[in-house]
Amino acid sequence: MNTVFDCNIVSLNVAKNRAGNLSSVENLNNIPFEIKRIYYIYDVPGGSDRGGHAHKDLEQFVIAVSGAFDVLLDDGINKTIFRLDRPNNALHIKKGIWRETRNFTSGSICMVIASNEYDLNDYIYDYETFIAFKKNK
Repeated sequence: MNTVFDCNIVSLNVAKNRAGNLSSVENLNNIPFEIKRIYYIYDVPGGSDRGGHAHKDLEQFVIAVSGAFDVLLDDGINKTIFRLDRPNNALHIKKGIWRETRNFTSGSICMVIASNEYDLNDYIYDYETFIAFKKNK
């Protein structure tokens, strides 16, 4: 698989001490957009898949707060699978990218930090519609 244009893993700072580690995210600092929404996905049965959509204008940081899962990204030409399994790593997904989350381990928590509030009109749920959207860009 080739790399999906402009999507990558971002290492978050870790403050370590004997009582545990702390990682943080800050608007327009280590996240290059203003945070408008945070949500998390949990209680996904082990091995299950989620997602299967793209966003026209939304950017996201996806973090495996607990457990692990894979994120398949597709820009209409290239596909890349990222394994998220550390809470100090965030996957930056740019707008106009198809994504699927797969292979959740039992007890995983997926936190998503989004650049926009929820807007159903921003979603593309059909892959062929996504390909047509990419061709018209």
